[in-house]
Amino acid sequence: MRARGLWALLAALRAGWCLLPQAGYLHPDEFFQSPEVMAGDILNLQVYYPWEFLSSSPCRTIVFPLMTSGVTYWVIKSLQQLDICSSCINSYTLLVSPRLLFTVFSFILDYSVYRLAPFWEVDPWKALVLLAGSYVTLVFYTRTFTNTLEGLFFALLMVLVSSRKSDGSLVGPTSSPLIAIIITAGFFNRPTFLAFALMPLLYWAGLIVDSQKSFKTVINHFSKLVLCACFTAIVFVTADTFYFTSMDLDNLYSIKKNSLFDVISQLNEKMIVTPFNFLSYNLNPHNLALHGSHPRVTHFTVNGIMLFGVLHILAIGAGIKTLKEYIHQLIRVRSFCHGSSGLSVHSKGSPTLLLFYFVPLAFLSLFSHQEPRFLIPLILPLVLFSTSQNRAVKWRHVITIFNVLGALLFGCLHQGGLIPCLCHLEQLMHSPESSNHPRHYTLLFAHTYMPPRSLLNIKKRDTHIEVIDMAGSEEEILCQTVEQQANNFTCHDCHVFVIIPGTVRATITKCGVSFKNETLIFPHLSMEDPPQIPFLFSGNWRSQLGLYILQVDRDQQHL
Repeated sequence: MRARGLWALLAALRAGWCLLPQAGYLHPDEFFQSPEVMAGDILNLQVYYPWEFLSSSPCRTIVFPLMTSGVTYWVIKSLQQLDICSSCINSYTLLVSPRLLFTVFSFILDYSVYRLAPFWEVDPWKALVLLAGSYVTLVFYTRTFTNTLEGLFFALLMVLVSSRKSDGSLVGPTSSPLIAIIITAGFFNRPTFLAFALMPLLYWAGLIVDSQKSFKTVINHFSKLVLCACFTAIVFVTADTFYFTSMDLDNLYSIKKNSLFDVISQLNEKMIVTPFNFLSYNLNPHNLALHGSHPRVTHFTVNGIMLFGVLHILAIGAGIKTLKEYIHQLIRVRSFCHGSSGLSVHSKGSPTLLLFYFVPLAFLSLFSHQEPRFLIPLILPLVLFSTSQNRAVKWRHVITIFNVLGALLFGCLHQGGLIPCLCHLEQLMHSPESSNHPRHYTLLFAHTYMPPRSLLNIKKRDTHIEVIDMAGSEEEILCQTVEQQANNFTCHDCHVFVIIPGTVRATITKCGVSFKNETLIFPHLSMEDPPQIPFLFSGNWRSQLGLYILQVDRDQQHL
């Protein structure tokens, strides 16, 4: 009962923190691979379309953005059009509504753990507490990442390939169509899903072979798998082809005027298979280097520990121990003498769960670009493994402290001022005073993550707001741009704002530009421009952990 209550409390925390909302900004992809694109397409807002969603280089399927962020934006748009909610579309709803849907989806993980726990002989409620208490679940699985969906598909696939009746006996292998749909959908969401699907698929194939004496029946299972996978792929290809060919308005107009046969012919000529474009791009080392190259051991030595802490270390230790045992068995030829070759689900150390964890990890380590979020789907087998034989119990205090710190770092501090800053600017630019007296706003962001323009809630027809993203520009270029905007005499009622972290606040003072208003948003931690430790113990520590909104004093400049 205690474990159930703790899980319920953590589940409420997950939902409540989403609604609060979380201020931490993990990575630009949480906005630019779904909400930003859909805000432009459905709500007709000014957005920045990433290159993956341009018709010239389509590398991401449009199906899942439409089914997630697209659905939530369509709902709030409909509510506003029906006058049920007069101001449904604002920075808060634009941020929270897609996250809330993903938070609801995240409970698929909890369901999967509850279903899988008896099969792997672990306590379901202890496993659920370990899952729900992880900051990966609280933070990453409530964000609009394709990696989040990848983790949910992986969880569903594990449920499909390993199931048990209520009396504890094993059931027959799951039907092929469901597995085919999950694998194909996961592949179109992220082609790297094949790395996660490999072990479940091999495990399922082993069950098929073991349970069927007829070779014809085995072939029938795999034939259904291939046919259903092909049908599902056709659905994705058709949707993507229609979307990306329709991005050209002239082409869309011509398609509407043509017959159905002509439309189908045009779509066939421009068939778009986004996973192939994704693989073609990412298998080029030069392209990966543009996004950052890492040592091949980064996932094993850094990212795994960053996400899972001591659980990752326990898995490595158990993996090494199991590997040694198998090597000794091979040397002594025990497996042949006793006829016990192969892996057993119920064998000591749960080696199969370790394979579910380490095989995808090894495949992802083949690529030079390695980010922590790529590993978040592995939380499910890791939680099951860590709960078995009460491995995590004696480390519970370390695990608790680790997850609290991780939640604070990534859920609150990391780039934590940027989202509140955008919400503040949205309210400023849509205030009654600004609406009655239209003004021109220039928003210059420097040394922050890419700002999602959709949160500013600017219609495409509005031309009085300009967003300039300077990224990590050098001091000379930054000052030159700020001075240019400050001395723009052609604009009489212009308001120029510079958004910059407190750690580089001194840089902007060297530009020779005066400011009449400044707003400090706390907290904000920039790992690209980290605070200096001595300043954190000074009276100026808040500015080191803050984001400044500086309004340029153009009147002073004109004097």
